[in-house]
Amino acid sequence: MADSLVIVESPAKAKTIGKYLGSKYIVKASMGHIRDLPKSQIGVEVDNDFHPKYITIRGKGNVLKELRDASKKVKKVYLAADPDREGEAIAWHLAHYLELDEKDACRVVFNEITKQAVKDAFKTPRPIDMDLVNAQQARRVLDRLVGYKISPLLWKKVKKGLSAGRVQSVAVKLIYDRENEIKAFVPEEYWSITAHLMKGKNGFEAKFHALGGEKKELRSEAEVKEIVALLNGKPFEVGEVKEKERMRNPSPPFITSSLQQEAARKLNFRASKTMQIAQQLYEGVDLGKEGTVGLITYMRTDSTRISPVAQEEAKAFIEERYGEKFYPETPRVYVKKNANAQDAHEAIRPTSVLRDPESVKSFLSRDQLRLYKLVWERFVASQMSSAILDTMTVDLLNGPVTFRANGSKMKFPGFTKVYVEGSDDDTPDEDRLLPALAAGESVAAQQIDPKQHFTQPPPRYTEARLVRALEELGIGRPSTYAPTLETIQKRYYVAIEEKKFVPTELGELVVQLMEEFFPEILDAEFTAHMEGDLDHVEEGTQEWVNVIGDFYKSFEKRLAVAEEEMKEVEIRDEPSDENCDKCGSPMVYKMGRFGKFLACSGFPDCRNTKPIVKATGVTCPKCKEGHIVERRSKKGRMFYGCDKYPECDFVSWDKPIAKPCPECSGMMVEKRVKGDTQYHCTVCTHSEEAAEPDEAAEADVDY
Repeated sequence: MADSLVIVESPAKAKTIGKYLGSKYIVKASMGHIRDLPKSQIGVEVDNDFHPKYITIRGKGNVLKELRDASKKVKKVYLAADPDREGEAIAWHLAHYLELDEKDACRVVFNEITKQAVKDAFKTPRPIDMDLVNAQQARRVLDRLVGYKISPLLWKKVKKGLSAGRVQSVAVKLIYDRENEIKAFVPEEYWSITAHLMKGKNGFEAKFHALGGEKKELRSEAEVKEIVALLNGKPFEVGEVKEKERMRNPSPPFITSSLQQEAARKLNFRASKTMQIAQQLYEGVDLGKEGTVGLITYMRTDSTRISPVAQEEAKAFIEERYGEKFYPETPRVYVKKNANAQDAHEAIRPTSVLRDPESVKSFLSRDQLRLYKLVWERFVASQMSSAILDTMTVDLLNGPVTFRANGSKMKFPGFTKVYVEGSDDDTPDEDRLLPALAAGESVAAQQIDPKQHFTQPPPRYTEARLVRALEELGIGRPSTYAPTLETIQKRYYVAIEEKKFVPTELGELVVQLMEEFFPEILDAEFTAHMEGDLDHVEEGTQEWVNVIGDFYKSFEKRLAVAEEEMKEVEIRDEPSDENCDKCGSPMVYKMGRFGKFLACSGFPDCRNTKPIVKATGVTCPKCKEGHIVERRSKKGRMFYGCDKYPECDFVSWDKPIAKPCPECSGMMVEKRVKGDTQYHCTVCTHSEEAAEPDEAAEADVDY
């Protein structure tokens, strides 16, 4: 007969923990939060110390009845929600509903769902941490005040369904500001000169570096011609040769933001998908004879700390599989990434490094395996020796002109044997080898290749870049990044083009209004400072009511001004040159959830709508009759399909190009590979470098 009830958030977690605890424990799920602020009203008593008015979440009645009935049949109730502020708040709400004493040792937390970790946690239950609860309440109340006070203004003055928020509004502002930087960017011309040189049978490249011993930037074709004229076909002489050993250290194990960034770069996962799959790996996967096991530690963390037990296990594994030289002389300790990092949890790591990806492959879905492999490799590499490279820098002299060649060779792979971190800037990670060169040697030049370039504007934000920017600014916390990115797309403040964020007209309008009337909400520094105050509440050094009160004093004044002075903005329908194919009325452009679309101006008598399609100039390779056009999925992601749909169902995520494959005449698509655009055939294995935008007009111009 069971004498204890354990309550967790999800059925999957309940199933895993139930197997570990045995028959003396009943394990049930609360299905997430059981109480929240009402949706129909602000739910915060501003004049009563911002007291939140919680109500039971609709649809939770049966779950709560089941939990209350179960609690009456046992001697002890344990609350085992996730080990963060959200989990602590769930535990507190459950304690309130079940009439438990929050000061009683009823709270159980564990960072990983393994048999040993769970059993150890139940040996040391603790009271509910009210500092954590208050930190969650403070965030909830603050977000409710901002959202429910500003949003009705936007509905009244602009359009229904809009919203504002502390983190989401800053995220949109970052995207909006970046777009303005791109629009204002004035390209500057610059040139490079590459010498293709030969030493014996070995070819290598060197770049122009200096003139008369002084480093020089080439800004015009005239300067380039002067340099080329000085070379006059003469051979190069090897000048100074610098050789040195360089150490390359591994990246720390994952935290929430770095996992989201790397999964975006390497797996093409959206932040929300990464967190969804990580949750599955954390809560437990059935490994056959081993039973259900949590494969990774808790995935909402900004700490790079790992436990001594995990470190010892990693050491033994690395030395056995790769050899002792692949483990550093002293174990690696990673410090907090920033001052705002909370160290309550470990980094994201496998619960046992002995469960390598190959050993669990047959039990995981494709995406689960890919994410687990990423976490496993990153953690193992983080504990390994540094890579050692032999680097060489060679100056090549030709009269007063100096060219420079750089090369490197891997001397000892260290952690790179397992894993190398990706890059937002797609920097190639290849060794460039130079032949053996000695000062005074003569080297023949096969070709001198001048090339024109133009400076590029700052890149638009990808999901990975935006998460990194928010983290660096101290805005948001591990649990907020994914929902923030989802919200700004759902509100259609931003759209995604070629996997990058661009602000919509609606997003730009809302940012402009917010800048005028609520500048603090958009101020990254102000928002980061507020996050710091909320962290102090969690640490128990500040009262949450005081933090909210200080914010609300100035916010209330801003609201009053906005109510009086914010002018109504009419978003007019933009006329098009098309007529409705059902009633003949003119079609107009309207703003929808996923961008503009065409709608009949005779609405509501005629409800005809059409998507706006952009032709690519490519004939459909499937039906040979239709043409490939740009479309958007239900989630707003761009793809390419036949305009004869539904008669023809051809689709492609990659952008087709008008040039057919030179080998099989199949359709070619555009892909990004290590920072370069390449064309790949969809039929055969042919691939080639993409043509530059104006290659036909000016072959030596590199845009």
